Amino acid sequence: MSQQTAQATKPIFDKQDQWNRILPFIIDGETLAAVFDLKGGGTGFIGVTDQRIIFLDQAFISKKKAMVSIPYHQIIAVASANEGVVFTSSEITLLTAAGKFEFDFRGGDKAHWCYRYIMGQLLNQANPQLKG
Repeated sequence: MSQQTAQATKPIFDKQDQWNRILPFIIDGETLAAVFDLKGGGTGFIGVTDQRIIFLDQAFISKKKAMVSIPYHQIIAVASANEGVVFTSSEITLLTAAGKFEFDFRGGDKAHWCYRYIMGQLLNQANPQLKG
C-alpha cells in the first residue's frame, strides 16, 4: 500500500512519524485507519488496520523493540476498563491465544474509537476466529 493510498482514506493519527513508521508494515490490500500514541514507558504506539492491530513494543521479544501484529481472527475478547462511566477510561485490553495486551491511550475518546473499530471488525467478519 502506498502512502498516497493511505492518505486518501483520511486516516487518524497523533504523530506523523508514528504513521510513517507503520506504513512499511502494511501489506497489499490492507488499509491503515489510525495510529495512536500510547501512554507509559515502553508502550510506543498502536496502528489499527482493517485486518489487524500493529503496535510497537519496546521489549516484546528479546528485550528489543519489535513491531507486533495481532490479526483480528486471533482476538478472543476486547475489554475496556470500567470506571463507573462508559468510556471515561483510556485503557483497552485485547485477549488473544498468546495472552493479553493492554493499551493505555492518550484520551478516552481514542480508546473508545479503537474499541468500536475493533469490535466492528470482529462482529462483521464471518467467524474471524476460524480464519487462518
